[in-house]
Amino acid sequence: MTMNRRDALKSVILMMGGTMVGATAILTGCAPEQQIEGLNFSPEDIAFMDELGDTIIPETNTPGAKATGIGSFMVMMVKDTYDANQQKAFVDGLNMIRKEFKASNGKDFMEANPEDRLAYLNGLYEQYKSSEAREPQVINMLRDLTVLGYFTSEIGATQALNYVEVPGRFDPCIDFKEGDRAYAI
Repeated sequence: MTMNRRDALKSVILMMGGTMVGATAILTGCAPEQQIEGLNFSPEDIAFMDELGDTIIPETNTPGAKATGIGSFMVMMVKDTYDANQQKAFVDGLNMIRKEFKASNGKDFMEANPEDRLAYLNGLYEQYKSSEAREPQVINMLRDLTVLGYFTSEIGATQALNYVEVPGRFDPCIDFKEGDRAYAI
């Protein structure tokens, strides 16, 4: 039995408890009824999202999120699964990150070093955690989209996770040692 990408995404979302923004659209297979007409992202926007994703999952001994084309994945997910309010929150959040990062660091996000980028995103996440407003904010959207896109990509599934090609024999008891990579879905 083979699993297509949609089934794999559904499994990941169900494992995450269906908390990801846009989960309803993925689980039902339907596009949200209310979406922003003519929502377009420029190549600069996609490059910016690549850098945001690479800050969340940087290159180590495995390729980072940028190597998977995470910016293009984010665009596809935002356009296809987010409703109009979520799309607006995402776009407004990206613009806020650009503006606030430049105001606090004196340079564009794209020109900053990885440590400054990570410190900023961690600060944004801490603000979200300490605020009483618990609606999905851009930091959660970015995190969810980056993790989902990375680990369902060929690079994430085969190089960051322990990949066993299917079909294969069923082996219910596999030794798992401290430091082993998790298995890909």
